[in-house]
Amino acid sequence: MEKLSSNAPTPLRIIQFTDTHFFKNEDGRLLGVDTGRSFNEVFRVARESRGTPDLYLFTGDLSQDETEESYRRLSTAVGASGAPCYVLPGNHDRRSELRQGLSDGPADFRFDRFIVFDPWLIVLLDTLVVDEVGGHLPLAELEMLEECLKAYPNHHALVCMHHHPLPVGADWLDTIGIDNGQDLFSTIDKFPSVRGVLWGHIHQEFQSHRNGVCLLATPSTCVQFKPNSSNFAVDALPPGFRWLELGADGLIHTGVCRALDVSTGLELSSAGY
Repeated sequence: MEKLSSNAPTPLRIIQFTDTHFFKNEDGRLLGVDTGRSFNEVFRVARESRGTPDLYLFTGDLSQDETEESYRRLSTAVGASGAPCYVLPGNHDRRSELRQGLSDGPADFRFDRFIVFDPWLIVLLDTLVVDEVGGHLPLAELEMLEECLKAYPNHHALVCMHHHPLPVGADWLDTIGIDNGQDLFSTIDKFPSVRGVLWGHIHQEFQSHRNGVCLLATPSTCVQFKPNSSNFAVDALPPGFRWLELGADGLIHTGVCRALDVSTGLELSSAGY
């Protein structure tokens, strides 16, 4: 657990990056895109448009080839960012390589499972199932979430993960989300303190509400998937990130910012990867 100092009622400022898909080698490409170069551009836009946040969230699929070197390249790209970087694994990640590679790099990556920043609680859930594309929330993760929410009943809560916990309207994606999302919501429904659920994985912007809880997903820093598509389809949108301002009153102000241009080399006709 990490407890950060607070300047409430100043909002807690967060920038989320997700699905960076770094490779060990600089010539690695995902669907024709140089993922390192694409992240550098998104990171530049984030710094110039939003400044330095209180913390960064990296919500999975940080690597494409699951190597320690790929995580070191990401850490080098982030560098001395001026804010701690909290991280979750996605289905393209490997826990041990992620921890070792990010620990060896220059950026301030941290692996706490929950963060207290009065009056907010941020809980990070691990949905990775080794060698599977879809996700799952083991009982231990659900119990950890419930214990955190019970321990901080007077804090507003943001729950974060990699996989999507409910259908997002794209048939092929909805087969590879969390396979027990209802268990998550059954837990959340017990706690009115939960204000938002945030994830990555779907490579597109998504925003909805459920029982007063804000549901959010964020574009990839490299390749985008076309919304509401029955089959795999690449979208001709630039890469991006999400900013969040968590107010002392429990309100979440948020938006998505994108780079100016679509990533160079993007293979729009690809049928998968």
